[in-house]
Amino acid sequence: MPREIYLIKVGMTMTEGMVSEWFIADGAEVKKGEMLYALETEKVNLDVDAEANGIVKHVVEVGINLEPGDVVGYIFEPGETVTDVLPSSSAPSAAPESQSAQTPTDVTQTETETQPVAAPVASTMPGQIKSSPAARRLARELGVAISELSGSGPGGRIIERDVAAAGKKPVAAANLLSQDIKASPLAKRIAAERGIDLGRVLGTGPGGRIVQSDLDQPLSSPVASSVGSGPQAGEIIPLKGMRKTIAQRMHKSLMDAAQLTMDMSANMDDTVKLRGQLISEWEGVSRPSFTDLVVKATAKALKLHPQMNSQMSSDGIHLIREVHIGIAVALAEGLVVPVIRNADQLDLKDLAIESARLAKAAKEGTLGLDDYSGGTFTISALGMYGVDSFTPIINQPQSGILGVNQIFDGLAWDGDTPVKQKQMNLSLTWDHRVLDGAPAAEFLQTVVKFLEEPYRLLL
Repeated sequence: MPREIYLIKVGMTMTEGMVSEWFIADGAEVKKGEMLYALETEKVNLDVDAEANGIVKHVVEVGINLEPGDVVGYIFEPGETVTDVLPSSSAPSAAPESQSAQTPTDVTQTETETQPVAAPVASTMPGQIKSSPAARRLARELGVAISELSGSGPGGRIIERDVAAAGKKPVAAANLLSQDIKASPLAKRIAAERGIDLGRVLGTGPGGRIVQSDLDQPLSSPVASSVGSGPQAGEIIPLKGMRKTIAQRMHKSLMDAAQLTMDMSANMDDTVKLRGQLISEWEGVSRPSFTDLVVKATAKALKLHPQMNSQMSSDGIHLIREVHIGIAVALAEGLVVPVIRNADQLDLKDLAIESARLAKAAKEGTLGLDDYSGGTFTISALGMYGVDSFTPIINQPQSGILGVNQIFDGLAWDGDTPVKQKQMNLSLTWDHRVLDGAPAAEFLQTVVKFLEEPYRLLL
């Protein structure tokens, strides 16, 4: 009896996805643990592993949008006759999930009575190997057995440089692979059919990846200017994919929570000096940003004000022990929020390294599921655009989000004498259902205090 291959569900908010590439051809043999297909959703791309040995039968083509839990193929047992007459789907009413919704204290793996035949690389089910999608692809290209590697990424996760080292190629060789044209398998197939040069197409997918809709746009010159390459007046931008998801979540957040915002100014003179010293001292290892310093200050403040590190639930307000801070990263198609896990336990250098890794992966479209999960508080930075104040919207089910604004030349007073001072406004939005204005202000004061005495961030 063949076993179903499901389109797995990535989190509770996923509503659709597609098989963007079959790694095992129709009618070919697969072994348990081998990459089976690539899942593409509005935010996450994952490589999915087979959980059984046998012969693969495709029932859907690449590039077709489906609902989570839909059957995309079957695995016939070795020696079993592969037929075109397939059994009716026995998919469970609740779609198989790679990761369930986050509970107030942890992220747990749920099971259904009918188990999916595939599970994502990024999951942490027993017996599975934690590795990034980019690492899996590189391992396949270099012929490296990823099961024999040790990971140097967060939590022992195998990342691209681990595979490159095992393949006796420098990391630079792995980087060369990423310089090839990035395009979805569907886009490559359509381009080949139409005779389109992908080198002249501007990609609007994750990390500049070329997707199907890009092939319907006018071709660009090989070196295109970013000016005027975005949406033009008179166009209608389809509300789909990441844009649709962001619109729905932001609207729901405002409807469901009692959100208020306050601003508070911090004297950044000593923080500016400290960052300059760290850039010089950590040269070649890490280049800390001002946002990294704010993340560290926030992590320390959340431990002192646990009510801000909480989630509202039907049975009450759950105060969370772990501090996992999400950093909003702007992409051409919208925002993603990768998470720095246990930010309170990382020293400033390790935090800056992890922050840079996540930002780079977000822009290259190589973030894994574990890079998104479990955030307990979010930071959004717009200071690089000259913003002095804004109203960030809470990333539910969290209770707060901190906006980081530009550093500017301000004035302080030493008695009757004006003193020039580097200043920055912090914009805190919090859920008034969870805590009142006074404790929210005390939390923000603590963040400001850490930034004004930045040596404490190194302790």
